[in-house]
Amino acid sequence: MTNQFVEDARFSMSDATFDRWMTALEARHLSNLTVSEVTRALRALSSGYVERRDRLADRSALDGAGKRAAYAMYYSPLHFLAVRAIGAELNLAARPVRRLADLGCGAGAAGAAWGSLVGSASVLAIDTIPWALAEAAFTYATFALDASTRRGDAARLTLPRSADAIVAGWLVNELDESSRDALLTRLLRAAEQGVAVLIVEPIATRVSPWWSDWAPRFVDAGGRADEWRFRLTLPELCRRLGSAAGLRQDALTARSIYAAR
Repeated sequence: MTNQFVEDARFSMSDATFDRWMTALEARHLSNLTVSEVTRALRALSSGYVERRDRLADRSALDGAGKRAAYAMYYSPLHFLAVRAIGAELNLAARPVRRLADLGCGAGAAGAAWGSLVGSASVLAIDTIPWALAEAAFTYATFALDASTRRGDAARLTLPRSADAIVAGWLVNELDESSRDALLTRLLRAAEQGVAVLIVEPIATRVSPWWSDWAPRFVDAGGRADEWRFRLTLPELCRRLGSAAGLRQDALTARSIYAAR
């Protein structure tokens, strides 16, 4: 398939479980932190997360309870919404998934978004950071997904043979060149063997210069590469935190690679 750009697609999230997740996130992360502490951390996290992504190779941008809370309450829901919106456009719900591997799972947003679309999938979350695995487990439990976690380098860990779908959300961008090349080989091999592969990354070319190599490789293998811009109303928690931190978020943007046979 050829690359395409989908601009201003409309997406609405009406899901009681998602609303419960947002409420639970607020209670979980504001039990020992004030809103002002989290918004200060969100400003700092935004600078490191968006402007200096080279620091994310060791996830140092998530040092400290404030930054972790800001990531969990602001960026993780946005990632969830982006994957759900992309999943709706790609009709992921129509493809049965038994075992979904969530590579570099972070707080589990990408795996939860795809898993909640298909309903019956079990999720294996892989990340190097214990906090991320614990947060991902909380996310999956909120969405009533059968899930397990494994600490390891997602780019080099042997992928479970039982996985028939793989999602890598906002991961590849954080890897060094060697790890990125190793992951590309693994994901292309998995796609050739019939595993559904979804890769989601920021839309800005400056933070993903490797995209021009990856996208054609998957398109040549029968996949597709897309750029997305979704208009939506932000969840209230994200709106409040973003407004207090001086962040403007009136749309979700992302780029994706999807391969499935």
